Amino acid sequence: MTHSTSDERTPDAVRVFDGHRSLLVSVAYRILGSVSDAEDAVQETYLRWSKVDPAQVSNPRAFLVRVTTRLAIDRLRRAKTRRETYVGPWLPEPILTGRDVAEDVALAESVSMAMLVVLETLSPLERAVFVLREAFGLRYAEIADILGRKEEAVRQLGRRARDHVREHRSRFDTDESEQRRVTERFLEATSTGDLEALVAVLSPEVTLVADGGGRALAPRRPIRGADKVARFLLAVATEERIARFLRSVGSEPIVADLRVRVAPVNGGPGILVVSGDKPISALVLDVSEGVVRTIHLVANPEKLAGVRGFETP
Repeated sequence: MTHSTSDERTPDAVRVFDGHRSLLVSVAYRILGSVSDAEDAVQETYLRWSKVDPAQVSNPRAFLVRVTTRLAIDRLRRAKTRRETYVGPWLPEPILTGRDVAEDVALAESVSMAMLVVLETLSPLERAVFVLREAFGLRYAEIADILGRKEEAVRQLGRRARDHVREHRSRFDTDESEQRRVTERFLEATSTGDLEALVAVLSPEVTLVADGGGRALAPRRPIRGADKVARFLLAVATEERIARFLRSVGSEPIVADLRVRVAPVNGGPGILVVSGDKPISALVLDVSEGVVRTIHLVANPEKLAGVRGFETP
């Protein structure tokens, strides 16, 4: 996000906002599951901030989080209507994450692809309460003030959200080194075309969910079972299918230096397929007990801005 050169805010006011920007994006992304929508919500928050007198705001952090959360809730309500006509499965946008997220169990869990998928099934208010409480540790009284609701009502929203998440989201391994080992085994088996090794790293009940949005070659229904998932992955890894995949993304020329790398995605190790400086797809694996339980594959080019810029060796 950039600020206009004609910005009339005082340097201190801009500095206060910039000091909270990372937090605001983190909150908005977890509520929305979209990098672009989160950035837009934060930009709108800045516009609201630019119209108030900072001297009259006793707690800028609380003010900015309140505005961002309410804007994100409004955007999520509108987005849910648009997603009803989405082509194929809708997945959250993947995002590169740093060590600070990976080393904080609560933050890593709250930004994981599997968690974001579950959060999609909550109401916008339930989702906001869950994010603010579980990921950022806000007190219910603070969340009630943010949402403009009574504390007891917010507690009820929090309980419903927690129960729903507990029912639909198994607790996966939080050990990053184990996740990375399994991810690397998965990548090696896929890259070498070793069907037996790939099946061995997959849970027998593994599910692959792909989001192409009608703009990239991707199955429009989940694929289930280790053998079916493995054969699909090995098929798309062949040179011919990769070429077809690249052509399906758009009219830009195919770049020869196709690279596949492990990268820090959504709080853990993920896999990026990159052509030149352009992300082609992102895979995020849910790992438990040494095997892959779910594969989330995002290939819609409009949803890969959050993983652009990863430096591959």
